[in-house]
Amino acid sequence: MDDPQADQSEELLSHVLVPVANESDALATAAALAPYDPAHVTVVHVVEKGEGVPDKTPVEQSEQVAEASFSAVRTVFPDADDHTAYARDVAEAILNAAAEVDASAIAYRARDGNRVMRFLSGDLSLELVTQADRPVIALPRVDRDE
Repeated sequence: MDDPQADQSEELLSHVLVPVANESDALATAAALAPYDPAHVTVVHVVEKGEGVPDKTPVEQSEQVAEASFSAVRTVFPDADDHTAYARDVAEAILNAAAEVDASAIAYRARDGNRVMRFLSGDLSLELVTQADRPVIALPRVDRDE
């Protein structure tokens, strides 16, 4: 007899969008996701654009960070696709990317930061969880010394 929970898990992990910030974050996120054995992975890196204000980093530098991040994920998921988004609102860009690639879920690792930093920068985790139109999976943090 078929196991409905196994079927739901397979569907949930059929195409996972994985947002990453940089190479070390990408590697740690991929390692945290690996035990769940997703069928397909697409990695997204958001290049923050200023929209009328100076960019945080030059676009070329941000694109290099994205490429290094994609390569890091491919050490764990060799067939991972990549997606670069250019936006001011990182959460919105991730949600839009999930729709564009038709992801079954978004899987991420929460980054460290105190309450003040989360307040000033906006809490990406909260925005993803409350605004997403698909499941959002918070991966466990196994590396507490980051």
